Amino acid sequence: MNTIDYLRIAVTDRCNLRCVYCMPEEGVDLKSHDEMLSIEEVEKLVKSVAPMGIKKIRLTGGEPLVRKNIEILVKKIASVEGVEHITMTTNGILLGSMAKALKVSGLNRVNISLDTLKADKFKAITRWGDLNDVLAGIDASLKFGLTPVKINVVAMKGFNDDEIIDFVELAIKKRVQVRFIELMPIGESDEKARIEHISIDAIKAIIEEKYKLISTDDIVTDGPASNYFIEGHPGSSVGFIGSLSNHFCGRCNRLRVTADGKVRLCLHKDVEFDVLALLREGKSEAEIRAFFESIIPLKPKGHSMTEEGWGNQKRKMSQIGG
Repeated sequence: MNTIDYLRIAVTDRCNLRCVYCMPEEGVDLKSHDEMLSIEEVEKLVKSVAPMGIKKIRLTGGEPLVRKNIEILVKKIASVEGVEHITMTTNGILLGSMAKALKVSGLNRVNISLDTLKADKFKAITRWGDLNDVLAGIDASLKFGLTPVKINVVAMKGFNDDEIIDFVELAIKKRVQVRFIELMPIGESDEKARIEHISIDAIKAIIEEKYKLISTDDIVTDGPASNYFIEGHPGSSVGFIGSLSNHFCGRCNRLRVTADGKVRLCLHKDVEFDVLALLREGKSEAEIRAFFESIIPLKPKGHSMTEEGWGNQKRKMSQIGG
């Protein structure tokens, strides 16, 4: 069993986009406000698990920046003893106006999901987003020090495989880390994944036709990416996450908590444990910590997405937090 030192917390199931592989156009059945973890409950949750060695907290969604008072939540988490790093995965739409306040509150850095650099394709895949908002969010994150900025690109055959080099050149121009992610058969993408999937090896081969990649262990990483410097371009890098062709289950160091307070030990396994109930029963931090310690040994050793797809799981990707 790997050391578990990383907790992903979904702070909302709402999103201001409708990416075709993530969420239906009409959205998903949203939880009511009372069914969601409150800011105070998230704070107590983090205080409970930090003494277990949880050093990194990632805030996800839905889209975390649509959560009311998200800056207050970041500040509360940043004050918890033992928490060393707070990050956020966001679509970047609201980052342009919020990056400074998030940095001041204690957010360390951001991962920005961006699958195309072409405005018409961006609107098509997000169904109503504006690419310029995300580009402004990248610039604001760099300006106010939410760094290193990581750009997460889900690679899809026939959609953005003609933009691989464009993204590498974005990494060079902005001095950011671009990470190419294999499309997983999760939720909305399940039926189409085998058609649209492009392997990490194929992406890497495209890049190496133009740029020399230098493998390095020096890039700060806390996750599944294999990272490479781009020769001749200091400060820029690319990474590859082979969720299907080279899955990273053997290195997994994370747990997930959904916005309605369910703990998932694995993204792909539809098994959940209710921590919201314990919080609302008034359990102590020690009792909540003991609850986590009791379920961690149940964490599966690997996923079966390649064989099973998403199956009959109740939640879409946006309801888990990625």
